[in-house]
Amino acid sequence: MKQEMTSADVAALVSEFTKGEHSLNDAKIGKIYQPVPDEIRLSLFLFGRGRHNLVIEAGKRAHMSEHIRPSPKTPHSFPMLLRKHILGGRITFAKQYDFDRIIEFGIIRGGIETILVAELFSQGNIVLLDNERKIILPMRPITFRGRRIRSGEIYEYPEAKISPLDASEDELADAFSSSDSNVVRTIANRFNLGGVFAEEVCLRAGVDKNKDAKDISTQDVSAIHSSLKDVFSPLISGELKPQIIKKEVNGELEPHNVIPFELEQYRDSEKQYFDSFNGALDEFFGKLSAEAVTEEVQVVKKEKVNIFERRLLQQQTAIKKFETNSDKFTAIAEQVYANYQPIEELLEVLNGARKKGYSWSEIKSILKQAKDTLPAAKMIVSINSAEGTIVVDLEGKNATIDIRKTVPQNAQVYYEKAKKLMKKRDGALIAIEHTKLAMKKKEKKAPKRRKVIRKKHWYDRFRWFVSSDGFLVVGGRNADTNEEIVSKYMEKRDIAFHTQTPGAPMTVIRTEGKEVPETTLQETAQFVVSYSSVWKSGQFSGDCYWIKPEQVSKTPESGEFLNKGSFVIRGERNYYRDVQVGVAVGLELTGETRVIGGPVSAVRNHAKHVIEVVPGKFNQNDISKKISRIYVDELKDVQFVKQIASPDLIAIMLPPGESDIKE
Repeated sequence: MKQEMTSADVAALVSEFTKGEHSLNDAKIGKIYQPVPDEIRLSLFLFGRGRHNLVIEAGKRAHMSEHIRPSPKTPHSFPMLLRKHILGGRITFAKQYDFDRIIEFGIIRGGIETILVAELFSQGNIVLLDNERKIILPMRPITFRGRRIRSGEIYEYPEAKISPLDASEDELADAFSSSDSNVVRTIANRFNLGGVFAEEVCLRAGVDKNKDAKDISTQDVSAIHSSLKDVFSPLISGELKPQIIKKEVNGELEPHNVIPFELEQYRDSEKQYFDSFNGALDEFFGKLSAEAVTEEVQVVKKEKVNIFERRLLQQQTAIKKFETNSDKFTAIAEQVYANYQPIEELLEVLNGARKKGYSWSEIKSILKQAKDTLPAAKMIVSINSAEGTIVVDLEGKNATIDIRKTVPQNAQVYYEKAKKLMKKRDGALIAIEHTKLAMKKKEKKAPKRRKVIRKKHWYDRFRWFVSSDGFLVVGGRNADTNEEIVSKYMEKRDIAFHTQTPGAPMTVIRTEGKEVPETTLQETAQFVVSYSSVWKSGQFSGDCYWIKPEQVSKTPESGEFLNKGSFVIRGERNYYRDVQVGVAVGLELTGETRVIGGPVSAVRNHAKHVIEVVPGKFNQNDISKKISRIYVDELKDVQFVKQIASPDLIAIMLPPGESDIKE
């Protein structure tokens, strides 16, 4: 199933954005939302058409949508900052960059011009630029080789590829001669087309797609050049025919692809046509995305529903589908036999023509002219020359007939399909009995509830962890708690840690007069670096140092001023250089039952079900929910996890900024 838009899709979409009833010209921008990490939604007011929603999902899709994901209760920082720059502004243009998967939206507000860039390729982004193309704000600050997508940088496009709309035969020849791959992959990659359109170009050109690119002839290059012009002519003329291609999956037709115009390779496929490409994209991507969220919400709301009851319902639904589709295939097989004579005439004519050396294009032309002399030719809906099959209309039922098989053999294909589905139905009936048996067993044996044991500690409102050697390490969360740790809890026998750069917790190892091993010192160094601005900026290492409590002072140098939570460090500092960030969360299940967090080695020493996190792209709210769901899956006890490792409790243990789960 298609996962993201192609360059041709983007070209078709932008053509709708620039003219006609789906034009975004002069659309007024309302509020902006970020329902999931990679997606934003712009509420637009279009004159004479009312309010609509533009959805942009980085690395995947962009289109007007009626299928809206619910907005988060707490707004994310990116849409809030976007509102400051473009809320109330008007869209002045929408354009595609160089037949790439990049859309630029021009915006003007109060005479100030900005550009919203939607990158729809893999690892794409959403970026706001000023009128000099300097980055105001990216959704995800990230650095690639040769590209820095960060505030203040000049926005650079990714490496340009050859546009299939403008490529000359010489450019095609150069691309093939320098390629180490086959023809279809070279077209897909060098011309930014993707696999489906690359295969279409090869099919129409009559060139073997698996042939080595270096081995193709001048005639092949010329044929591919003509095929490119032919395939993408609807983009030039604007004569689109948006459609969703459907394929049979487990006896049921499911959406497989969405395309803006007809493709030869899908000639015989089931299709659903739309008045606009926006509508097709919304049905294909938007509807499925919204349904996925709805299903997830329903699962969360109905966690207490018995898993066997859900399984039973799924099995009963599957049985109905198997029976319906089996009846459909049986009816087609019977129609093949009912039309035995005309189908046999068609097979004789087609096989005879092929033996005489007629090409498929010649056969198609002959059949069109022979509809009066050969009435059976009127039954033909389409011909698939690549597979040697025809689709015939049998009293309202379409049947695919293989010309290399006899009439009974073709009918038997459908009988076999029906037979396989009935076997699946029988298997589902047996599975239902097993499910009912499991439900009875569960009723007899009620599950044991885990006991939650929680205590209150003075350090709970700070950042904290217990080292592998058993030392309590406490750090501040903000300026107030930094002050409190130093003034109220730090003793002369303790050890204090801080980073070389500001924006770190003042961290104290509570020694209780004991000698502190190197293991605890290294874990504390990793702790203070990981919970500092180093993590928030997306870096993976930083420097820190430790000092004695008497070196920490609130007395500034003469003429200087100290902000709240800041301190003066005097005397020698003991440095740890290039300390790698590393944080984990885990479940402490012996003694107390609680979620704990901190350096990986310390957490592994005291907890089970340990999950490591690294700097990434998910905010604290989203990553906490992911981790909590993992614990629910592992422990199979929703209520227990809610009490000791809810998303809110997990978020307290995570570093500031964005994170991801380490594979």
